[in-house]
Amino acid sequence: MAKKRAKATAKSATKKKIAVRGPHAKKVKPAHVKPAHAAKTVTKKSAAERVDEHTDLGPKQFPRADLDRFREIIMAKRKETIEDLDNLKESMMDVTTGEYVSESSNYSLHMEQGTDAMEREKTFLFASRNSKFVNQLDDALARIDAGTYGMCKVCGLLVPKERLEAVPTATTCAEFKNTGTPCERGRIAQARKRAGK
Repeated sequence: MAKKRAKATAKSATKKKIAVRGPHAKKVKPAHVKPAHAAKTVTKKSAAERVDEHTDLGPKQFPRADLDRFREIIMAKRKETIEDLDNLKESMMDVTTGEYVSESSNYSLHMEQGTDAMEREKTFLFASRNSKFVNQLDDALARIDAGTYGMCKVCGLLVPKERLEAVPTATTCAEFKNTGTPCERGRIAQARKRAGK
């Protein structure tokens, strides 16, 4: 009896296969396969759409304690830079006359004049760089007084504290400085600004 059932089952399975493969057979789709039009389309969200997901972009201004700490860092760097600048100026001056040393020094030989000129040029370059840095530090102190210190000039968000401790004259985040594109928070802030929020 069991043999008869097995044969009957095999015959019905064979008939089903034949029916499916026959010329008048209907195409049968398995139940677990979804039609192509039902496929879920994934779209990338624009920065403006992500604005609602990121509602908190951080504070708009550093607390007074942080500003005082930044002021101390800037003042220490300013003092150090001015001392270096004074030393450079002294090295460029002739001690006896009090004037800047020129190429027509009586003590220089022809071979040494090229070396002397190169050294003077390097000294002048360092002095110029230090002078520019002092101006940048003065600008940073003015921003502290105005209450805008640490705000990125591109997106208006606060530059990370770590960056300001390393580079107290920074006016943008490191990502914008290196790549020319704002960081993720900056892109969201710009999208929010464009959306009028």
